[in-house]
This record gives sequence, C-alpha cells and structure tokens, in this order.
Amino acid sequence: MNDEPLPNSDETPEPLDLTPAKLSTLDRKILEYFPGLVVRKDLTKGLKQNAIVPTYVLEYLLGQHCATDDTAALEAGLESVRKILARHYVYRNQSELVKSTIKEKGNHKIIDKVTVELNDKGGYYEAKFSNLGLTKVPVPDDFVRRHPKLLVGGIWCITDLTYEITEDRKSSPWQIDALKPIQVSRIDFEEFVKARSHFTSDEWLGLLMQTIGFNPEVLSRRAMFLFLLRLIPYCEHNYNLIELGPKGTGKSHIYAEFSPNGILISGSEVTTPKLFVNNSNGRIGLVGYWDCICFDEFAGKDKKVDKGLVDIMKNYMANKSFSRGIEQLSAEASMVFMGNTKKSVPYMLKHSHFFEPLPDEYIDSAFLDRIHAYSPGWESPVISSELFSAGYGFIVDYLAETLKHLRNEDFTGNYKAHMEIASELSTRDETGIEKTFSGLMKLIYPDGNCNEAECEEMLRFAMEERRRVREHILRIDDTFAPHDFIYRRISDGKLLTVLTPEEVQYPAFFRRPSKEASEEEAGTREGAEQTAGTEDHSAPDPAKPTSSGGVSLGAGQVSVPLQGHLTIPENARGWSYRRIFANHLQGARRIIVQDPYIRLFFQVRNLMEFLQMVHELVPEGDEMEVHLVTQSDPGTCEKQEEFLRQIVESFTGSRVSFSWELSHSPNFHARSVETDTGWRISLDRGLDMFQKFESGAFSLEAGVQEARMMRGAEITYLKQ
Repeated sequence: MNDEPLPNSDETPEPLDLTPAKLSTLDRKILEYFPGLVVRKDLTKGLKQNAIVPTYVLEYLLGQHCATDDTAALEAGLESVRKILARHYVYRNQSELVKSTIKEKGNHKIIDKVTVELNDKGGYYEAKFSNLGLTKVPVPDDFVRRHPKLLVGGIWCITDLTYEITEDRKSSPWQIDALKPIQVSRIDFEEFVKARSHFTSDEWLGLLMQTIGFNPEVLSRRAMFLFLLRLIPYCEHNYNLIELGPKGTGKSHIYAEFSPNGILISGSEVTTPKLFVNNSNGRIGLVGYWDCICFDEFAGKDKKVDKGLVDIMKNYMANKSFSRGIEQLSAEASMVFMGNTKKSVPYMLKHSHFFEPLPDEYIDSAFLDRIHAYSPGWESPVISSELFSAGYGFIVDYLAETLKHLRNEDFTGNYKAHMEIASELSTRDETGIEKTFSGLMKLIYPDGNCNEAECEEMLRFAMEERRRVREHILRIDDTFAPHDFIYRRISDGKLLTVLTPEEVQYPAFFRRPSKEASEEEAGTREGAEQTAGTEDHSAPDPAKPTSSGGVSLGAGQVSVPLQGHLTIPENARGWSYRRIFANHLQGARRIIVQDPYIRLFFQVRNLMEFLQMVHELVPEGDEMEVHLVTQSDPGTCEKQEEFLRQIVESFTGSRVSFSWELSHSPNFHARSVETDTGWRISLDRGLDMFQKFESGAFSLEAGVQEARMMRGAEITYLKQ
C-alpha cells in the first residue's frame, strides 16, 4: 500500500494546485501571527474529496505536514498526508484487506473511529472499530480513564493494533497496543489573545470565516454573524440554539466535522438513557461528555417523540440539571436543533409560526422558551463553489480547543459599560440575549474588550435572535406577555428598539403598537433599521406594496409616490425593481440611469431586467426613453459594448427606446435614476442589489426577483 492511490477511489485523484496564489494581506497577517497553526483551506477541500474523514482529522494531519506557504514543502507535506491516509486510514470497503495486513505484519497503525463499551459480566472494556468492523476488542482500563469520550459516541484515534492468536481460543486475537485521539495537544490562550490584538474586527471575522472554509469576500457582515452563531454552543455553557431553514445551507456541517468536542445525532434516534443517564447502570449520557450536542433532522411531523424526554430536556435546558430517579445530576453541554423548512417565510408568518416544522411534542411554549436564539436559516446562502475559501485558516481543532477554553469565561455583562436593556423583558429573554452576546464577544473579542459601536452591533444581533423566539411563542401561547426589545445607549441616552428583518419586510403579518402607545415607545423603533436593515420609521415607505401584495399601476390602485429613505435588509427576500421603482416612474417619458458599474455580464443583466420592468409599466401605444450613463474598464470589460449594443437592438421597435454613453469623468461615483417628472432616486449600490443566484433554466431566482436574497441597499427618493 506504500504508494497506492487512496483505496476508495476508482480514479487517481486530481492533483491540487500548489502554485502560490498571490497572498492577500489577511493571509500574510495570518501566517505571521499564527505560524504552524493554520492551513490552506483549499488543501482541506481538495483532499476531502478523496478521503471520507472528518475535517478535524484531515486538518490535524495537514497541520503537522502542510502549515507553510512554501510550494516544495507543501508538495512534500501533501504527499506525506496522502501516504498516511492510504496506508493507515481504514475505508469500509477495504476493511478485510487492512485486517489481512495487520495479521501478516503482526502490528499495524490505523486511523478509525473507536467506541468502547463495558462488558458487564467480564468487568472489562471492549472496543468497536467503526470502519474496520471489529468488535469486542479488549481495551486497557487506563485508556478509558484518560479518554472517557470513548464510552459515549466514540472518537477518532490513531491506534496501534496487534493480531496474535493465543492458547485461549475464547480470547480475542486483536489487541490494542497504543491509542491516541486525533486532536491538538495544547493551546496557549494568552498567545492567542495577544495575536488577536494585531487584527481588526473585519480581519478577524475574515479569519474565522476562512477557518470554517468560507470566502469572506463574498459574505456580508450579517452573513458572517449568522455563521458565527453556529459556533457559540462550543464556547458558551448550556447554550440552546435552533436553526430551521431550506436544505443545502450547510446547517449541520459545523457540528458534524468541525470539532471533536461536539457530536451530531439524528433527532429521531435520541433516547433518554442515551442523552441523559442510563438507570440500569447509572452511566451518564451524551450531555456529560460533549460540549455541544446537535440534533440533526429535528423537524418533521412524522418523527416519533418520547414526551418524557421532552420534559427532561425542558428541565435540563433551563437549570442545567436532570434526574431519572433519586440522584440529581448536572452537565454543561449546549444543545442545537437543526431542521429543514418546507414552507416559505411569508407563508409561515401568515398561517402559523416559525416553529411549525417541529414535531407537535416540541411545539410546547415551555420547551421553546428555553431556546436562547433562533437563527434564520432561510438567510444562509446555499453552499456553492463560490463560497469556498482558498485562503489560510486555523486548523479547526486548534480553534475548537480555544473555544473550549473560552467556555470558562463569562462575558454576559460586558455590554453594560455601553448599553442597558430598557424594556421589561422576562428573565429567560435576558438570559438568551446575554448568552448570545457573550458567545459573540468570545468569538470576535476574546480579550473581553470592545468599543461602543462594536458592543451595540453584538447586542442588537443578540436581541434580534431572542426576539424571534419570543414573537413566535406568542403565536402559540397567548398567556405569554408581548413586549418590545428596547435598549438605551448610555453615551447619549437614546432608546432604540430591535426588530427582526421579517417584521419589517412583512409588517402586515406582525402586531404593531396600538394608537394609544406613547410617542416615546413608538419613537424607540426609529433605530431598528440598524439591526434588521429595516425601513426608516421616520418617513413613509415610498415603495410600500398595495393590499394586493405588490406595487400596482392599474386603475384605482396607483400608490402616491413619496419622498423618503428606504433601507432594504441584508439577506431579505420579497423585493424587486418593480416594488422599488414603479411608483416613482409613473407618468415619466424619459429616464436617465447613472451607474458607473454596468460593465460585467451580471451587471448588464441587471440593467436588462430593469428595462424589462420599465417596458411592463409603459401603456400600450406610449413610449419611454431610457438613457444609460456608465463607465468602462478596457482591461476587464471586453464585451461591455457588445452587451449594450445587443440590448439596444433587443428593444428597437418596442415601447422602450434604450441608448447609452460612456463617461470619462474621474469623479463619477454616484448612482441614481432620474425622471423627466422631477424624481431623483439615489442608489448606494446602483442596480446591483441582488446576491449571486443560480441562473439555470429551472431556477426560480432567475425568473422571479422576489425569490432572490438582497445584498442590502439604501435608497433615497427626492422630488426636484
């Protein structure tokens, strides 16, 4: 097996590109301050295609052999990792070959997942090797004492396995000579914090994103925070998180392969003895051995649920303790609930609630109130090749051990130096907010220090995630008291209310303050757009949809165009050019679009969709002139003029007459749409408002703008 390709591959794996790409400033800084603790994430992804091993196992090996940017050293290191995997990793379809190798050699080192059980009658421990298929292999007691996780769920190990037939035919010929869990041996937390001080918060977020394998350049700051939310259960004791959303967004990846301190189990497979304690032998369950337990596939009405388990979970999630008999036990494991949604967000808002996909036994207000945060999985991007990073990130096990160390820190009250919660929240609301804030603080500012703006950003996000829990419990149980989530800035005393993005995007489906509400209470909602990306409450919504659900220019349904400012939330859906522009284009006969960035294919495609929208608005028998002023970059925009000429030809003879010109002004930056009726619509992003989407023949996003995620945009409507 010395130089064979990987045993489970029918083809020789494609060689990885090791040519040193131009290192980004961030990558250089990462290599400078964390030498030997980082790997190139494209190497992990490349090897992962041919090695069915958890990421932390693969990066443990890459960290030992490939923590460098030297091409020659990388080639040698990768070859070493390949040989280790080829010679020692056990693939299930090669298990008999590996057994034969051990028999012939007498001793062989293997990489496999090992689970241990106690043989009650014999009083000794026996191991099971997941891929090798061996069971009842004797394990020395001292191995189990040093690594108790062997007893619950099992751990990946490098094991020296011996084969020797003894005179006692009843005894196993397989013996374990050495067993070493695959993990980073130690961390220096003070050095970690010291190195962190050399990074800005943006750079640090970029490093964390690259560590979990994503390219920070294609992610918004909010998207990064949503990914960080998945890491909080690893660094915060007894943190309860739920995330429900569409398939394909990588919800369970962090819990399946990121850390050896977490375990992913099917929500339908868990039992009370397995999770808490087995009364027959008194052995504590998963909560006693793991920092984070993720229940995958938690949603589904057809799931069989033990009501007794739900009751024990309620007590544990609230008090960190549980009992199955006389003895009261406690544990510190965080719980994460992941599941898929089948209904759209507006449908759930109109007809039910966000917990609707869960089994009925879990739609219990007392159980749901124990959840500290609800992450909107529908905002997470679908995993695609563009999301993956080729930059440097921490060896995931190094970060995992750092997060384990941070579990002993408490940052729950650190926001109080800059902010205070001003509304009368329940104790569980405050706990949820503070634990989420603490987790974010540990992840982004592990020294416990941040300025006012940084503190406010984390507090608002934490309040939003808990508000989502509270708002949808109110739909289930009307005995819960409704209230707003309000905080006060200590520096200026200003009161601000936090809303969720969906509250602003679909206001008709949410409760609003009564007419009798005080001006002060209503005024606190002014700043909500800073967190949820909401519409500015100080001015009317100039693009407010009609009662029919969209802007309509039909008879009797024309909305009056108003001056004002509109902030579209990051990751929001339900927006279109028609909703944003239609009211203010009515009656116009000439439009001037000024946007210096109508250059690349997708930007010209946006222009085409804008023109299609204008064409739909123009009554039969009338005409509209649309003139584009843009700029060019000969180095990258070879086909720009060809694209624009094609659009001119496409609209020739239609209700829309399109023309364009190139501006050579060095100060051309502002983007706007102006009409001959006096409206000027300022666009901070121009027409580039939508996030990248799949544009295949059967893609809903390609045909319906409202189905796309927004990049977040600010729009100002002024009448000249």
